[in-house]
Amino acid sequence: MRNAPADAGAHPASDEAVEIVNAGGKGPFVIACEHASNNIPAEFAALGVSADVLQSHAAWDPGARAVALHLSAMLDAPLVASRISRLVYDCNRPPMSDGATPAKSEIHAIPGNAGLTATQKRRRAELAYFPFRSALSRVLSSKGRDVALVTVHSFTPVWFGKPREVEIGVLHDADARLADALLAEIAMRAPGRRIERNEPYGPTDGVTHTLIDQALPRGLPNVMLEIRNDLIADAASQQAHATLLAQALQAAMSALSPVPVAVERLAHA
Repeated sequence: MRNAPADAGAHPASDEAVEIVNAGGKGPFVIACEHASNNIPAEFAALGVSADVLQSHAAWDPGARAVALHLSAMLDAPLVASRISRLVYDCNRPPMSDGATPAKSEIHAIPGNAGLTATQKRRRAELAYFPFRSALSRVLSSKGRDVALVTVHSFTPVWFGKPREVEIGVLHDADARLADALLAEIAMRAPGRRIERNEPYGPTDGVTHTLIDQALPRGLPNVMLEIRNDLIADAASQQAHATLLAQALQAAMSALSPVPVAVERLAHA
């Protein structure tokens, strides 16, 4: 097993930057939601984008936090969620990378991200990325080895004008253990649904940073979930998808590990 992520405790969590729910959860999962919020602190003057852009997938993952909250409750799992928009700093990208502070997101220009200096990028990372990373690292370390990391995202049904048919993506990096088991479990529970591996994004797109940074060094099973956001646009569909995923995750984890997985919470979900 590799060493735990460096500098994991160097940047204390901030209430303004990161939300931790059910920190004492006893289940064998930790949930992370990097794009939970479209909040842009006032100092950034909305980065010069319109209200419509702030409500769009460019600024956050609509529906992802709601699904993550349900998963946290159903699985008795801690949830770590960013409280700052991905446009300020994308917590699922490495520090200082160009993708962390994009000057353009799909078709949308982000004026407040144009021409950022290294100092400005570092300030953004200190505001959003390091508090999120530190909080997630602490939660994972407190859980020990018998736990899996699950990150929750949503994706837009149309990308650069092209419709996407996939409904749920199950993503992984070098460690496919949990993804393999989860794909089988979802297929059994939801026949006919478009559930695909490493779609609509995959490791070559740079989207598995949190898995690489937090789970792989610890040797933890891990998976990234991508749900098409038109399918989780209301409370009922958010709960329905969370129930499907929670049941499948429990079964998948049980198949991987002798760790006891409580099913009572889901029996009445």
